[in-house]
Amino acid sequence: MNPLTRRSFMSCAAAGLAALGVAGESAHEARAQLVWKSEQWKRGDFHKLAASPASVKQVVNASAINDGAVLNSIKNSLNGLQFGFGVPKEEIKIVAALHGSANMINYDDFIWNKYRIGEWLNITDPSTSKPAVRNVFYRSRDPLDAAAFAKDPSDRDSVYQDTAVETLQARNVQFLSCHTASEEQARTLVARDKLKVPAEQVVKEMLAHTVPQVLVVASMVAAIALLQARGHYTYLSV
Repeated sequence: MNPLTRRSFMSCAAAGLAALGVAGESAHEARAQLVWKSEQWKRGDFHKLAASPASVKQVVNASAINDGAVLNSIKNSLNGLQFGFGVPKEEIKIVAALHGSANMINYDDFIWNKYRIGEWLNITDPSTSKPAVRNVFYRSRDPLDAAAFAKDPSDRDSVYQDTAVETLQARNVQFLSCHTASEEQARTLVARDKLKVPAEQVVKEMLAHTVPQVLVVASMVAAIALLQARGHYTYLSV
């Protein structure tokens, strides 16, 4: 048997350390990130939102999906402010603060299909009359062009009566997603489906599949406090 040389010893030691490093990284990736620190999310974008120069600012809080009722409340507020009170649309800023089960409105069809969100939250797809395997709250009914916004706001088929997330975003509504809620929901889904993956892996997948323009915040209840205290947003809970 050949004796162990210094070179072979160092090579084996390096390989061992590398293996430990990989294991350490895997353990770190699986570790729960229940509390996000300031450098882990787009805090600058949130502070810009809080500092919005709009003359009328409102945060609408929802912790239950309730068949998307929060979206209808936002639509009504927009219409009342713009058409009833005559506030220019450029002067209106509404924030949809979604946490709890309402947070699922912020995720795309991939998440709704893979994790059977409609079955979980008792949401029926009107096009199939079955539990939704797509985000039924997201897509606008019609193209969001100039002609659509020129319609009578009382027309039931106009964009002003559409409660889709995509339509509300086109009307300058900012949707917020709660990271804490995502962590809690991932653990629920892992337990419900007896998944053989760490909950943190599901969280990362959810974060990768938020719908466009959604801002994920570290904690929704904290975000609401800052929007009120520093941004002077009014508050509505639905």
